[in-house]
Amino acid sequence: MEALLFNVDSGFLEGIVRGYKAGLLTQNQYNNLTQCETIEDFRTQLSATDYGNFLANEPLPISTSTISDKATQVLVDQFNYLRSNAVEPLSKFLEYMTYAYMIDNVILIITGTLHGRNTNELLQRCHPLGVFDTMPALCVATNVEELYHTVLVETPLAPYFRDSVTAADLDDLNIEIIRNTLYKAYLEDFDAFCRTLGGPTAEIMHRILSFEADRRAINITINSFGTQLSKEQRAKLFPTIGRLFPEGNNALARADDIDQVRQACEPVAEYRAFFDGSASGAPRANGTGHGGGSESTANLLGDLGDDLGGGAADLEDRFFVHEVHLNKLAFLQQFQYAVFYSYIKLKEQEIRSLTWIAECIAQNARDRIHDYIPTF
Repeated sequence: MEALLFNVDSGFLEGIVRGYKAGLLTQNQYNNLTQCETIEDFRTQLSATDYGNFLANEPLPISTSTISDKATQVLVDQFNYLRSNAVEPLSKFLEYMTYAYMIDNVILIITGTLHGRNTNELLQRCHPLGVFDTMPALCVATNVEELYHTVLVETPLAPYFRDSVTAADLDDLNIEIIRNTLYKAYLEDFDAFCRTLGGPTAEIMHRILSFEADRRAINITINSFGTQLSKEQRAKLFPTIGRLFPEGNNALARADDIDQVRQACEPVAEYRAFFDGSASGAPRANGTGHGGGSESTANLLGDLGDDLGGGAADLEDRFFVHEVHLNKLAFLQQFQYAVFYSYIKLKEQEIRSLTWIAECIAQNARDRIHDYIPTF
């Protein structure tokens, strides 16, 4: 039934977002970018893509941060166009997508207030997708207590703060715990909202959000080794969704080293590949391998490193590759809202890859320029 009536309100915007997706950089375009000798060449190559002349007015030399900011603004403009034309329930879905950025922005402002920094300067550093109308009200707060009550009154994140955080929690030691507590509440709430939509939207978004929840659980566990965070506190930060919930989460809560994290992820084949460097014949992260898109996810992730010796950065790369894979799968079904979420995530990964290539060109690090993660 949802497919029968979907196009009445959302068919036009689904067509728009699929058009945006067709403008994502291809492997050939990435190859052209990696051949550039200077940032000026890089800008010229980008002008032949859907980015157009977005850097035309920037004086040389162009910094990589400028490239990242301008590319992000392209994404923000596209998102705002979709949002301004959306009606319920798509408008609510798009609003949920902004909550993750709002959490990061509010945490940034709280951190600045704790350190006595000028919060107006912090506003300039906030992610534009997480900006909300009443955000300037946060700058009026002169201490943490005021800031906490302002957040409760003035922001869409009020339910997450009210249920999870108290004013006494707002200190340097707890700031990352607060961030992860808010993300936990957000992911669970977003997943519950998607279930109310039903159909393929609920199915695809549950798969994507489950992976995001599991990724956060794994990262929290690894990052808590050697810190004062107790195992009981660690367990409270794990979202109650995901393929690792509940047995895997319980194992992660008890883990004392990376080998026990590996064992906790062992029951999920895709996650096992994150820690398995022995897979052979798998494509490189930059897509130069012989594997095709129909290969298993385990093979897709197999050779981002010979072992976990690359540390957290190597593991994070594997997470990004799998996230790209899941978001690409979302476009294989029609009449669902997950394509809007997936496009934003794919575009963000494209911007990270562009920034990486530009940074390698600027620093003449040609040996690492192919270590980006392509989207298509």
